[in-house]
This record gives sequence, structure tokens and C-alpha cells, in this order.
Amino acid sequence: MSVVINSNLSASIAANNLANSTAMLQESLNKLSSGSKIVNPSDDAGGLAVSMKLTATENREQALQNNIGDATSFLQTQDGALQVAGSVLDRISQLETLYQDPTKNTSDQANYDDEFTQLQAELTNLTTESFNGVAMFGTTSFTVDVTDDLSSSSGVTVTAQNLGSTATGVGSLTASSVTSLGNLQLSQITAAIQNVATMRADNGAEQSRLGFASTMLTTNSTNLQTAISRISDVDVASETTNLAKWNVLVQAGTSMLSQANQSAQVALKLITG
Repeated sequence: MSVVINSNLSASIAANNLANSTAMLQESLNKLSSGSKIVNPSDDAGGLAVSMKLTATENREQALQNNIGDATSFLQTQDGALQVAGSVLDRISQLETLYQDPTKNTSDQANYDDEFTQLQAELTNLTTESFNGVAMFGTTSFTVDVTDDLSSSSGVTVTAQNLGSTATGVGSLTASSVTSLGNLQLSQITAAIQNVATMRADNGAEQSRLGFASTMLTTNSTNLQTAISRISDVDVASETTNLAKWNVLVQAGTSMLSQANQSAQVALKLITG
């Protein structure tokens, strides 16, 4: 091999190898310190794009879980009001039965009417109950999205419960024309009880479906997190092995570069004799 002064091929090769090892060591340190194997887009451009889309989907599903929780709370509050309405109707049916007792005098019946009037007022109040400013009873239904594409066709419809309706609620008992238990028929009371029972059944069915939808979202979210982790999370065991490798190569490269730089001294010795 020729002995030259102007070029030091060994040093150049050693310097290139050292620069590469140093860059790989830095990359390994970045991955371990961040916990991600995609620190820069250039690390895995395709994987980065996929993980971003999956992360957005997973975040939407977390938001859907919150919406489902709110809708469930709405239905639970609504059912609480319906449960109270059922109790009030049960009491009214008792009062109606007592009122019709032929042994009761006019004063007794007036006393029953006093309580009935108060119960009418309570039923009327129940029809105006709201949840977070949203009316719980009325004629407007709404749909709760349960899939990340926000498709209304797969959403859960919360049926409008018109508690104040004469036909489907308790309106026949709270009408202004009903001023006494004597104005009522037992069939009207039992019909109102049936209406409230139907509303509670619908409410329970909707709560049940929302519960299953929430379970499905939880499963999907877990699977998405697993997929995102597989793409973007660093394998610590594997990466620490790489870190040790590149650390050794950097130290070896530094040592070899030092020796390569000293090789030019051979030519100097030949010149100076």
C-alpha cells in the first residue's frame, strides 16, 4: 500500500463510519426517550399516516363514549321522573277508590279532592322537567350517534315521551276540566298508569341499547389502541439492544479514527529520516 500525505483514506472511512454510528446512536436514544419508534416522519412515513388516522378514530370513539354517557344520564333522570309519576298515579287510584266509598260524606270527599288537587299540580310539574336545559318530555325525539362515522342510520333514537299528552300520557288527569275525583273514571287512571308504564319500558330499552353500544365502543377503542401501539410504540427490549450496539460502534469508531489520523506520521518519519 502506498504511503501518501495529501490523502488519508483510512481516516475518511473511519470518519464516515463514526458519523453513521453516531447518527444511529442518537436515533436510538430519541426513540427510547420518547417511547415512540416514529420520532421523525422519515422514520416511517406510511406508519405515521396510518397511526394518525387510527388515533383520530380512537379519539372520536372516546368522545362518543361521553355522548352515550350523557344520553344515559338523560334517560336515567327521565325514568326517575316517570317513576315518581307512576307513584302519583298509584296514589290517585287509591284516592279515587276511597272517594267512591258510599259511606264517605261530602266533607270526606272534599278532603280527598284537596290531596288530588295537589297531586294534579305535581303531575303537571313533572311534565315540564328538563335535563341540562333539554326538555325530558315533549314531542321531539333525538338520535345519539354510536359509531365513529357519525352515521345517523346506526344511531340510537331516544323516543319523545309526551307525558302531558291526553292520549299517551297523563293529560286526561291534569286537564283544567278535571276539578274533582268525582269527574274521573277509574279507566282514565288505569290508562294513564299504562301510558307511564309504556314510557318506562321504552326508556329501559333505550338504556339497554346504549349500554351495548358503549360496550362495543370500548372494545373497538381497545383494539385501536393496540393497533396504534404496534405501529408507533418502540420495542424497548429491541431498541436497548440497538443502543448498546451503536454505543460500542461509536466508541470503536472514535478509537479507529484516532489511529487512522496517526498513520500520516509514517510518511513524516520517512521524510525526516
